[in-house]
Amino acid sequence: KIGAGLGEHLKYEKLNEEQKKNYFCLDLRENMVAIINQNFPGAQAIVHDCQEPLTQFNDGSFDRILAIHVLEHLPNLPATVSEMYRLIDKKKGVFSVVIPCEGSLAYGLARRASAQRIFEKRYKQSYDWFIKREHINSANEIIEELGKYFEVVHKKFFPFPFLPIQTPNLAIGLTLKPKSNQRN
Repeated sequence: KIGAGLGEHLKYEKLNEEQKKNYFCLDLRENMVAIINQNFPGAQAIVHDCQEPLTQFNDGSFDRILAIHVLEHLPNLPATVSEMYRLIDKKKGVFSVVIPCEGSLAYGLARRASAQRIFEKRYKQSYDWFIKREHINSANEIIEELGKYFEVVHKKFFPFPFLPIQTPNLAIGLTLKPKSNQRN
């Protein structure tokens, strides 16, 4: 998983000992990797920027890569997507991605009721500069970049899967397979 944070997703993984030895969590922050190592012994946690090449791994080393609420934050999204393509097994690999519907009506309302309200009350300033610095890639930009290397095999919107548009939703989950002939 790239952008593993505290590794909370590991609570939901059903891994045997062999799978744990081959399960890698990647995060830029040393303190997060230390927490993963403490709370989930056996999983391999690495301090690394996912925008940089993972030279310790060969092409096609992974059959599954997860990117949950991370791609919207990356200044060098193209480098990350290209590297994930290099690392994924081209025959059986799956790239699972969750991205926010940044800019949608629902996302804006949810933000105003939660993080934005708290931030503005505490710091007595606009939240706009902060979120523009944090979420630098929109859902459409991310999907376009992913499309250069991957094809979408499943797309699900949350919380309204029966309304497959961004406006009423908060997030999009994508299951992707690597293209055999990617275009840059």
